[in-house]
Amino acid sequence: MAVDSNKLIIFDTTLRDGEQSPGASMTKDEKIRIARQLERLKVDIIEAGFAAASQGDFESIHAISGIIKNATVCSLSRANDKDIARAAEALAPAERKRIHTFLATSPLHMEKKLRMTPDQVFEQAKMAVRYARKFTDDIEFSPEDGSRSDIDFLCRVIEAVIKEGATTINFADTVGYAVPGLYGNMLKTLRERIPNSDKAVWSVHCHNDLGMAVANSLAGVMIGGARQVECTINGLGERAGNTALEEIVMAVRTRKDHFKLEIGVDTTQIVPTSKLVSQITGFAVQPNKSVVGANAFAHASGIHQDGVLKARDTYEIMRAEDVGWAANKIVLGKLSGRNAFKQRLEELGIKLESAADTDAAFIRFKELADRKSDIFDEDIMALVSDEQHSHEHEYYNFISLTQQSSSTTKPVASVVFSIDGKEETCKGEGNGPVDAIVNAIESKVASGAELLLFSVNAITTGTQSQGEVTMRLSKAGRIVNGVGADLDIVIASAKAYISALNKLHSKIEKLSPQL
Repeated sequence: MAVDSNKLIIFDTTLRDGEQSPGASMTKDEKIRIARQLERLKVDIIEAGFAAASQGDFESIHAISGIIKNATVCSLSRANDKDIARAAEALAPAERKRIHTFLATSPLHMEKKLRMTPDQVFEQAKMAVRYARKFTDDIEFSPEDGSRSDIDFLCRVIEAVIKEGATTINFADTVGYAVPGLYGNMLKTLRERIPNSDKAVWSVHCHNDLGMAVANSLAGVMIGGARQVECTINGLGERAGNTALEEIVMAVRTRKDHFKLEIGVDTTQIVPTSKLVSQITGFAVQPNKSVVGANAFAHASGIHQDGVLKARDTYEIMRAEDVGWAANKIVLGKLSGRNAFKQRLEELGIKLESAADTDAAFIRFKELADRKSDIFDEDIMALVSDEQHSHEHEYYNFISLTQQSSSTTKPVASVVFSIDGKEETCKGEGNGPVDAIVNAIESKVASGAELLLFSVNAITTGTQSQGEVTMRLSKAGRIVNGVGADLDIVIASAKAYISALNKLHSKIEKLSPQL
């Protein structure tokens, strides 16, 4: 196939591999919002999910396939006919579609996980690609745990799947075991030894277990000749995460003198995309995270400040505005009308399902504007997310609470919420106001869940900022994140806890592949 050797393809897997972070599961509406934003970011390929994982994944991929026009939509599938047919069905509405099939090739995975011989793996890989070709010409094959596989066997498998019609070969560092020089050279050796290697685009997919996902990916590009990088927003992903899209894009863009590659991404959409993914998943971005962290362009040192004031390039290798950072601009206030609100939703890439949903979100906006003088984009994103949750006929719904704290008495809380439509009032006390709220709710629910994480972040700047709370709960091996936002962080905490309880109650089981 014809490959532009100067173009680096950006393959975003936030909605598939990123969602495998413990507790990061998203609803269909949330996935659609992120997919729309990824399209605005101008990524080349959106891996929308793993169609065979669950009915919810299938429906999300199908919906995204019908919406996205400017990017290829991809579904992951295991190397069997049932998974591949399911992926093809989910991708049916897409203008451009890709089936991404994978099969483990390392001795450890073949023996312990697949319980297959190398010859069986070889035949199954070929048959999977042959079957996928019935549905689309755009087929990606990944040798799972590729970086720990025998190179002779890899050459044999990859040559065969390219011959069967695989158009992208993705060299996966599934467990983050690789180091840059070795990984890049292993990929280079594969491309040199496989006779038909020039008939496919080579891709890299690296995990961050040793903190080298971005470095390994770039080594795969520069040493190995890969021209596709698989990555996620904020480096989201299971264990230590995946290659961070924002770091790859800005490294290649900032050091174009070295990489000499073109990327189609609109970098001004990086920060808005980062904020949206963080807000939806409940995974906060650490302040010192490169490119998208709150401190990425902050200069605390007096010497640095002096240098930046005199000439920005003394300490800044990128401009904050190039990646979408901007001073928090006031977008709306209490006098803003319905049309201004709807227009801002459109500008933020938010499309609500019906006029009733828009009206409900507008009412919440007016309520917030009565309590908070200036409304920022982040406020709107948070209230829309809150609104969507409250309209999903969830088992538990927050209604109201009262809480008392002082330095001399134990905090007490009274919470009113509904359980399957029936209103309940409960009381509790605890070591702090949040502990009291959780104890009050648990007195009725008795979920038996363990609280793994309690995190509070300010959505915007200033004391009027809404607080965004993430609660991570674990029960019987399942981990979920609940997110709540409110001007009162105690109320936000109650919303977050109830949000997490709803996710535990949903009992959605899905398969999560390691790739």
